[in-house]
Amino acid sequence: MTDNQNLLAEQRRALILDEVRRRGGVRVNELTRRLGVSDMTIRRDLDALARQGMVAKVHGGAVPVAEPSTHEPGFEAKSVLEPSAKDEIARAAAALVLPGSAIALSGGTTTYALARRLLDVPDLTVVTNSVRVADVFHEARPASGEGRRAPTVVLTGGVRTPSDALVGPVADRAVRSLHFDLLFLGVHGLSVEAGLSTPNLAEAETNGCLIRSARRVVVVADHTKWGTVGLSSFGTLDEVDTWVTDRGMAAEVRAEVAEHVPGLLVAGETA
Repeated sequence: MTDNQNLLAEQRRALILDEVRRRGGVRVNELTRRLGVSDMTIRRDLDALARQGMVAKVHGGAVPVAEPSTHEPGFEAKSVLEPSAKDEIARAAAALVLPGSAIALSGGTTTYALARRLLDVPDLTVVTNSVRVADVFHEARPASGEGRRAPTVVLTGGVRTPSDALVGPVADRAVRSLHFDLLFLGVHGLSVEAGLSTPNLAEAETNGCLIRSARRVVVVADHTKWGTVGLSSFGTLDEVDTWVTDRGMAAEVRAEVAEHVPGLLVAGETA
């Protein structure tokens, strides 16, 4: 945002709203410095935005209005959110996969983007509970005589969710019988208090089984997932070995995450 005392109230509030949504929350003192106006002006702006249902006021600032913890968007609805960030995350995550590995990909639009980046990694065995991920590998099978072997894909079976993940007892039983080197896990939300969470109770159980069957857990999620809490938790931040995210993550959030997650890989930044 740009310091400007002469911004119209509507312009200033639009900038504040964008900052709240981008960063997951703002503080009054930060906004006064960035916009060059008084605390009282910022507090009036936050009051106006809160009355319109655009933000929720908290002590010292504001955060986005929370969706119901049971709200579960469909795959198509989620696929249009942060597409460039997901592609960057997928590219960075794909570099972690060695030829000949046994990996697992959970359901989600970011893991779907990752699957498309893994098509040229040789000799993979892919375990997934995502119909969309399985389709990526199925549709890209090499034609006869091309000289390379298609990945071996294990689709768990189960009951299909709105996000096209397969969950429930059948999926859980299949996952528990397997062991893989790397799990790439998409999540609905992450926070220090709730850990990894989803609005779908059955999906939470299946994701928990995936975590327990993996030697290494890699979360692939853009910065907007931080601070979101779904109905059911299925893991803690301390169970995550690496979080691959995008450059939209604020510095203070990175510091907080680093206290719990050994590896934070920010796609697009030099290691």
